Amino acid sequence: MSHPQLDAIDRQILDALQADARIPVATLAQQVGLSRHAVRHRIDRLEALKVITGYTVRLGDKAADAPVVRAIIMVYRKDRMRGADVTTAIAKLPEVTYCAVLSGDLDLLVQLEAPSQERITEIWQALAALPGVVDTHTSFVLSPLVDRR
Repeated sequence: MSHPQLDAIDRQILDALQADARIPVATLAQQVGLSRHAVRHRIDRLEALKVITGYTVRLGDKAADAPVVRAIIMVYRKDRMRGADVTTAIAKLPEVTYCAVLSGDLDLLVQLEAPSQERITEIWQALAALPGVVDTHTSFVLSPLVDRR
């Protein structure tokens, strides 16, 4: 990450937060050699600069009761510029973990996580039936190679 307003201590704070987003500010302050107030101020500044845009929970393999099925659906819309109804419908689906508008031949990339293949199929059918959707291509994720979420 190269941000002109970050110094070495900011990078240390970011590294520590990426390793453990729940690290107590007092512990973090001790690690970087600053007061709790100074560390809290730096974190607030990093959030204001949008260097830190959120905190998340990542479940370990044993934490989830049900297996998670991941899939990617490529959506082709009739009119890319006026297809807000399609993107609005996609945004309402809780199984959607990521959606992006793409350049080139592909239109939308939709990443899903659901408890079953059947649920992925239901979502695919709903998306394919939306007015404005011309075609879809669905792929199930077999195994992730890199996951930097």
